[in-house]
Amino acid sequence: MTVQNEIALFPKGQQLPAEWFSGEAFLTPLVGKDKNNEFSAGAVTFEPGARTNWHTHPKGQVLIVTEGTGWYQEKGKPAQPIKKGDVVNIPENVEHWHGATATEKMVHIAITNYKDDVQVTWLQPVTEEEYNDVHTK
Repeated sequence: MTVQNEIALFPKGQQLPAEWFSGEAFLTPLVGKDKNNEFSAGAVTFEPGARTNWHTHPKGQVLIVTEGTGWYQEKGKPAQPIKKGDVVNIPENVEHWHGATATEKMVHIAITNYKDDVQVTWLQPVTEEEYNDVHTK
């Protein structure tokens, strides 16, 4: 049996605030908004069970999964499994959440557009019931 030691593409970064994330999630900023870019990009690491709150983006977001497995769910729709190599194109103003599975971490690059100076509107946490429900479907 061969054991692969994967080296992370980016460092784990700084822990993200508990007011917007459940569990342990970390951010490594990659590109900031500036005169050339109307977006930011960052590598987000979700430890097992970690996830965002429900939230929206006024100009949309793209997620590129670089490691592990996780979930993406839009309000009112079934959660979709996401894995390394998947690209999720999230339309503007769609209420959604994303994060790791209960047993495996997930890392994605988040590319988030700005509308004026706003890139995200944070909403309520994903409840334990909502999160556990995706694992039983």
